[in-house]
Amino acid sequence: MKDKILLGKRSVIETINDELKNMCSIEHSRHISFGNFQTNMISALIAYSFFPKKPALKYKVVNTNQITLF
Repeated sequence: MKDKILLGKRSVIETINDELKNMCSIEHSRHISFGNFQTNMISALIAYSFFPKKPALKYKVVNTNQITLF
């Protein structure tokens, strides 16, 4: 059931990935060192956190008293 819900939210996930890639300058490049890669990734995520509007997934877990057998 979780997979079906997330599959329906794929467009939101793709939008977030697109914003990170294009607006925050995360791109597939070959970094010389792992530290350089980490610095690039962390700086892009910090820049993304300052965006005024961010897409989000609204996901609620419904607890039932049913027993699952798998």
